[in-house]
Amino acid sequence: MIKDLAIEEVKKAKEVLSHIARKTNLIHSASLSKDNNIYLKSENLQLTGSFKLRGAYYKISKLTAEQKKKGVIACSAGNHAQGVALAARENNIKATIFIPATAPISKVEATKSYGADVKLIDGVYDDAYREAVKFQEETGGIFVHPFNDIDVIAGQGTIALEIMEQLDKADAIVVPIGGGGLISGIAATIKHINPDCKVYGVQAQKASSMYRSIEENKRIELSSVNTFADGTAVKLPGELTFEYCQKYVDSIVTVSEDEIAAALLTLMEKEKIVSEGSGALPVAAVMFNKIPLKGKNIVCVVSGGNIDVNILSRVINRALLKTGRISNLTIELLDKPGQLRDVSTIIANLGANVIRVRHNQGGEGTDINDCYLKLTMETRDFEHFYAIKNALVEHGYNILSTVQ
Repeated sequence: MIKDLAIEEVKKAKEVLSHIARKTNLIHSASLSKDNNIYLKSENLQLTGSFKLRGAYYKISKLTAEQKKKGVIACSAGNHAQGVALAARENNIKATIFIPATAPISKVEATKSYGADVKLIDGVYDDAYREAVKFQEETGGIFVHPFNDIDVIAGQGTIALEIMEQLDKADAIVVPIGGGGLISGIAATIKHINPDCKVYGVQAQKASSMYRSIEENKRIELSSVNTFADGTAVKLPGELTFEYCQKYVDSIVTVSEDEIAAALLTLMEKEKIVSEGSGALPVAAVMFNKIPLKGKNIVCVVSGGNIDVNILSRVINRALLKTGRISNLTIELLDKPGQLRDVSTIIANLGANVIRVRHNQGGEGTDINDCYLKLTMETRDFEHFYAIKNALVEHGYNILSTVQ
């Protein structure tokens, strides 16, 4: 049996964190509020750019003077690393952080800026974890686990206390899941305060270890994880967090990489919120109807904003394709003057913008006079794209392929 999280412990954590952690805003989202009233808990604006500071700082605050002398050790995809590094600096403790080499450079450099000794490890979080544990055994330092620790979980639970203060009529909270520390703290705290409030977890389909574990009623270790939501790329859930999810979480859903990208773009474009992939998971679940509620007050925890700017353009492009904002057509034409003009006129009259054109002469198996025109267009949505496609067909053009 797990040790239950006492609400008094979470309240104590809130008091300890009051001078270091921001009480982040709860923002109503008009653009997302269609079937439900959607609110965004903006932990992306937390000091260090993610919620991880809460659990890391509270854990380190409870160390004895003797333990502090030994220094702290952690492993992280980047956000927990920054939380531990800052907490260690504030407490004058040496910190050694193991980070997967795949973590965004921005997270690595931010961790170093807080004064931590960073060790990059090939692989993902679980590989860094093994090296961190080995180092802890060799040095005797204090290991600060990113999720499988009751004090860390208590620190994350302070988010639930804030949500209840900001929206006491919340019907559901949607939370991203990696190892499960965030949702464990939120769910355990909320169920103590308001058992009727639903708690939904969200994982990337390509990193769905907790989802699989709950489905199979035992901890499942994935052979690999592959998602740009790197903060939740965990192969094996924690023992504590698995049991907390079994006990307190109402349901866990998964979202695709394209759905995460679309959510991230929506947050930026509509809400002016910069989120990392992991932070956009709850919004993706809401946008693509993964949460089975109507007419309710739903809080999406935007857990972090430390996105790697080097992948931002790729993420945005994926999102534009996913939402029908960029569309591709291949049209079969007779290779004669005026064809491109005529096609472009139809598209322009319907309000789309051609941003790329490729003209290829016909190949084997086609008529001598045939050619292919490949167009990339900016469109409003899928309905707009299909209106253009239908107009071209009505004018006698043969559409060979469409790609969204």
